[in-house]
Amino acid sequence: MASSSTSVSSPPMPPANADLQTTWAYLEEGVDHIMTKLQTGVSYSKYMSLYTVSYNYCTSSKMHSASEGMSLGQRTGANLMGSDLYNNLIKYFMQHLKTLREGAEGLQDEALLKYYATEWDRYTTGANYINRLFTYLNRHWVKRERDEGRKSVYPVYTLALVQWKTNFFMPIQSKQQKLAGAVLRLIERQRNGETIDQGLVKKVVDSFVSLGLDESDINKVSYEIYKEHFEQPFLEATEKYYRKESETFLAENNVQDYLKKAEERLREEEDRVERYLNTNTRKGLVSKCEHVLIREHSERMWESFQNLLDFDKDEDLQRMYSLLSRITEGLEPLRKKFEEHVKRAGLAAVSKLVSEGGSGEGSTEVDPKAYVDAMLEVHHKNSETVSRSFRGEAGFVASLDKACRDFVNRNAATGNSTTKSPELLAKHADVLLRKSNKVAEEEDLEGALNKVMILFKYIEDKDVFQTFYTTKLSKRLIHGVSASDEAEASMISKLKEACGFEYTNKLQRMFTDMSLSKDLTDQFKERMQQNHDDMDINFSIMVLGTNFWPLNPPAHEFIIPADILPVYERFTKYYQQKHSGRKLTWLWNYSKNELRTSYLNQKYIFMTSAYQMAVLTQYNQNDTLSLEELMTATSISKEILTQVLASLVKAKVLISDDKEQYDLNPNFKSKKIRINLNTPLKAEQKTEATDVLKTVDEDRKYALQATIVRIMKARKTMKNQQLIQEVIAQIAQRFQPKIPDIKKAIDHLLEKEYIERVEGTRETYAYLA
Repeated sequence: MASSSTSVSSPPMPPANADLQTTWAYLEEGVDHIMTKLQTGVSYSKYMSLYTVSYNYCTSSKMHSASEGMSLGQRTGANLMGSDLYNNLIKYFMQHLKTLREGAEGLQDEALLKYYATEWDRYTTGANYINRLFTYLNRHWVKRERDEGRKSVYPVYTLALVQWKTNFFMPIQSKQQKLAGAVLRLIERQRNGETIDQGLVKKVVDSFVSLGLDESDINKVSYEIYKEHFEQPFLEATEKYYRKESETFLAENNVQDYLKKAEERLREEEDRVERYLNTNTRKGLVSKCEHVLIREHSERMWESFQNLLDFDKDEDLQRMYSLLSRITEGLEPLRKKFEEHVKRAGLAAVSKLVSEGGSGEGSTEVDPKAYVDAMLEVHHKNSETVSRSFRGEAGFVASLDKACRDFVNRNAATGNSTTKSPELLAKHADVLLRKSNKVAEEEDLEGALNKVMILFKYIEDKDVFQTFYTTKLSKRLIHGVSASDEAEASMISKLKEACGFEYTNKLQRMFTDMSLSKDLTDQFKERMQQNHDDMDINFSIMVLGTNFWPLNPPAHEFIIPADILPVYERFTKYYQQKHSGRKLTWLWNYSKNELRTSYLNQKYIFMTSAYQMAVLTQYNQNDTLSLEELMTATSISKEILTQVLASLVKAKVLISDDKEQYDLNPNFKSKKIRINLNTPLKAEQKTEATDVLKTVDEDRKYALQATIVRIMKARKTMKNQQLIQEVIAQIAQRFQPKIPDIKKAIDHLLEKEYIERVEGTRETYAYLA
């Protein structure tokens, strides 16, 4: 009976002891089916039959091994059987791959890649199945061969890959890099904006990696094939492509646009690695792109940096930073330019302030608040740039700090003086910390003090700031005009954190004295009440330690007014009984008083200085007095007295036509009940800055001497130059010492025999215990 369909029957399964020809005929048919028609499937029973035949053949020799003995030296029949199967597999792979190679003839580019990828998939899948069919061969014969040093024998799957490399990959690839060239052209098309089959590229590229076999260790991946046949030509093509593109782009566009382009290209290449390249290529690819896209055009970027800064091009600055940070030394020119930019901005801000104020170079008339605000604005703006555009990178922070240190200490307002900035900063802090300050109302006082500390960090002569600050604090405390104890404590805490305990020791002792003085006044008043002494004057006395308060005693005699003399005498006696051996120096020049009027219909309270009080109490017995009479009655010097009288005439409490005779004004009127007559005298204001700088000079002499002694005590002997350098290093936190001053201090200590010159040397000193 004729059949409409034909079928080809498989050969029957050979018996367990079948010869090689019969066995291989059966196995080859199955292997070929798996390698070429796997998509049609292989039944489980068929697969198990193939496995069994392979197993039987490899083990059949054991039946004869006893009688045949050890033929070929130590090689048994099992060895030979394994070898036969292995060699037949090689022949099969070679023939199969020859057929595949013929199928690739004439194919180009994407068509070739598609054919290669399809066959690679089919081949490796089939080889996996076949590898499992010959598990026994792998486990015994192949393992024994490799253990005995025959490294050219591989497990079946690896053998399949070796054969693919030799008989398919290399013949195609060797024709003008045909395979890799096709991949590179596809990648170039993608770089040009076309959409490509990335999965296809990945498959081909992955096969290059799989073919890299380490003969000595088959479990280890070698990247030699991938590197030689793909990675190297890929990197060369990348370099060529981007060099041409970047040069063309920059010829037609500005640097800002180029930054975007370069950033985009780098991102694309990173993405390329993620999508279809081996991760080992990342480093070389990124390095190549950075060289061509950034390094080769870095000078153009550096040149355009200033323009981006001038016009606050934040996004472009971020891009430039991000790109140049990828290459060695790419940021250094930017840091230098940024430093100069900040310095110029700071100097310009102060120059503008000086010219607007109509003050000359180095003028002392600059308003402290305006001065501080101008510099803070420059710092704030550029600090924002560092954070936002340069990601707070340490090098840019250092450039900002160096530039700020330069313009904060030396600018149009300071002239050649390094003491002007600390003085103005201390004055600004003084205004902030006073009750009359508007900042406390308008904004956060704590925030304003933090801003003071920003500039304080850059001040070189911190000892000058310290002395001015101490002087101003003493006046705030004595006159009771501090905004709050909390604010004062907060500022001292900030200074302590910045410069250490020693820097703020005096400041903290001043607060202790204030507290002790209050207790002392209360105890004195209590004693007076117990003794039933007549106390018709309300008062408080501050007893302040000479070592901690920058206060100058009055430079002239002063007759204590009769009205307060009894209290003065009682307190002096009380204090000397309580603290025998201590001497009180009364600082009338800092005293404040309140006088109540009784000669007018309206009662007023005059707030006065001690000198104004001394003058006005003379009018309790007189309505008119001459300058000479007042000088005699008060013992105040003519220079000070004329200023005191001028302030009272200006306030219309006294009347004078000729500055020789002064009358009490019987028609004095004011809208206020409490009237402050106590304005600072010009003579006092003038001497403050001079006195502070004099104190600073004296303190510096002692500081230098103490530092030299401390160093020499620790080191015992030291050369002159080393000693000078060590002194500068240790004292630079407080001020910038001048070398001639250090030399003077050394000479002084030589005279005082704290140190001596080592005999036989000119430049070496020794410490004298």
